[in-house]
Amino acid sequence: MRRIPGLLAIAVLAAIPLLPVPPFWITLINNIGLASLVAIGLVLLTGVGGLTSFGQAAFCGFGAYTTAVLTTAYGFSPWATLPFSLLVGAAAALPLGLITVRLSGHYLPLGTIAWGIALYYLFGQIEMLGRFDGISGIPPIELAGHRFISGQSIFYLIWAFVIATALGARNLLDSRVGRGIRALRGGRRAAEAFGVDIVRAKLTVFIFAAVVAALSGWLYAHMQRTVNPTPFGLNMGIEYLLMAVIGGAGHVWGAVFGAAIVLILKEILQRILPGLLGATGNFEMILFGMLLVAMLQFAREGLWPLLLRLAPTRSRVQVAASQGALPGRRDAVPAQGPLIRVEKVRKAFGGLVAVNDLSFDVKAGEIVGLIGPNGAGKSTTFDLITGMLALTGGRVAFGGRKEGRRSPGAIARLGVARTFQHAKILPDMTVLENVALGANLRGSAGVVRSLLRLDRKEETLLLAEAERQLERVGLAEHRNRPAGDLALGQIRILEIARALALDPTVLLLDEPAAGLRHGEKQALSALLSRLRSEGMAVLLVEHDMSFVMGLVNRVVVMDFGTLIAEGTPAEVRRHPAVIAAYLGGVA
Repeated sequence: MRRIPGLLAIAVLAAIPLLPVPPFWITLINNIGLASLVAIGLVLLTGVGGLTSFGQAAFCGFGAYTTAVLTTAYGFSPWATLPFSLLVGAAAALPLGLITVRLSGHYLPLGTIAWGIALYYLFGQIEMLGRFDGISGIPPIELAGHRFISGQSIFYLIWAFVIATALGARNLLDSRVGRGIRALRGGRRAAEAFGVDIVRAKLTVFIFAAVVAALSGWLYAHMQRTVNPTPFGLNMGIEYLLMAVIGGAGHVWGAVFGAAIVLILKEILQRILPGLLGATGNFEMILFGMLLVAMLQFAREGLWPLLLRLAPTRSRVQVAASQGALPGRRDAVPAQGPLIRVEKVRKAFGGLVAVNDLSFDVKAGEIVGLIGPNGAGKSTTFDLITGMLALTGGRVAFGGRKEGRRSPGAIARLGVARTFQHAKILPDMTVLENVALGANLRGSAGVVRSLLRLDRKEETLLLAEAERQLERVGLAEHRNRPAGDLALGQIRILEIARALALDPTVLLLDEPAAGLRHGEKQALSALLSRLRSEGMAVLLVEHDMSFVMGLVNRVVVMDFGTLIAEGTPAEVRRHPAVIAAYLGGVA
């Protein structure tokens, strides 16, 4: 039932060239298809990955010029040039991406504008590319003796590529790799903590967007049979971004919808505005700018989500019963001696010393409470242990191995999972998907397997593991809700479920009981006691002293970044320095 609207849309699309419609309509729909390819890439790059790019038109130019040169100057057939066009697009995206993805804030879009303009003028200055006159006489695509010369003939080829690309993009987003990409927008710290390589994820989506833009350029060159720099400049880059935003920057099919709206509206405005204004010019760009501002004010998610609200609500796909098991992380850290040993750890921010020569350890099968007044340095200590912050001095040993500087992902591979003082969930993803992100390191499927949907067995195991952890913490009934809809206490529990999905040896919990009711705290205490009995080590930061003292084996007390006491709960309660830190020296 869920596939009927899609199949109906494809059937209507396939029937258009067979109907007595004007050739102009066919040309317009072909242009919509070409623009849709670029916009689909931008949905993943900008809408999902959060990387704003105004320079995608330049990658169309790489694809178009590659096939133009190879077919006209070296006698290649158009099909033989397709892999070269895609490879050139990817090769150009790699160095640009390595530079661009490290930018943030307004520097990121400014960077894409800069290289978009530079590449446009580069195309116009190279003699081999015909300078600004371009290259003509490009042969048409041929298949089984049929030459795709007319708009009707190439129509099916263009839209076959659009549908295949859209399905591939959907497959990618609905995968382990896709969750890492989706986490780029608002959940970077959580993604890093569970082994997502942020730079690699950004580069992946950047190259994907460039490759599909190069594909669009390849098709464009053989449809028009001539190329010049004009379609590959900044103006078209802005239009492509507008298509993605108007359609719905987080929705693959919204890219197609947005491309149709922009190109149809552009055609109408180009016909109407000169007569109304009594002058010629690109006045439609002014209205497009106004439309974009209006969209950002009243429909920031685009128009496609508005259409989806009108459609019947689809039932969520249930997690299939899985056969087999995921690789675990429990054996990643040896269980001999302390699982974590903090040795004279120091962290200074300029002249401020947040953690000062702190030393303690955490053994298997025990819960250690890390307590102290606000500002004592507890969360900073968590960040130092998990690699979120670099050590100023000292070292952290995992399972007896004294390691130097490690990334958060490398530490997660050792079986160390954590939650955050301020919850780091992905509100637009479902509860189940948030937990599945925690199992990221327990999968291995890459981009190609995800695009071709060859990762389904592994994905089933990942989701089944996420389901198991949700049942373990009592959130299974909320599995299909957006995580942002949960109450604060439920979000705290969700973070614990996500951490458990890593199958950790050591669990670091930063204020897990904050926002929980009395009954929920009791359930959390029972869960942590079960984990301790299974041999897991837990390091706990918490301000609820009754919760801590009734649960932990040992307590480590910090004040102003310095260790002031360590021992059993009973010993710590009586320690003069602890009493002074919490109640004041006079008391």
